Amino acid sequence: MEEQKLDEIRKMVHDYVKSEYIDDDDVTLTNDTPLISSGYVDSFSMVSLLIFLENKFKIKIPPSKATPDAFDSVNKIVKLVEQYL
Repeated sequence: MEEQKLDEIRKMVHDYVKSEYIDDDDVTLTNDTPLISSGYVDSFSMVSLLIFLENKFKIKIPPSKATPDAFDSVNKIVKLVEQYL
């Protein structure tokens, strides 16, 4: 997949995570910030993030692939989405 498309996906995921799960404006969210292991995204939030990704990108991510590790950073999420586009 071309890098420009991946950058667009990365920005969408970053913006969604920042607006939905990061309440503190002082938190700097990078594409490698640990989301689950740092407590920004919990298991319930991970499910809503999964639904967002599937609806936004018209994909189906199997439950076996929707792991906490796969959702632990924006870059990991983009890598997961890329597999199903």
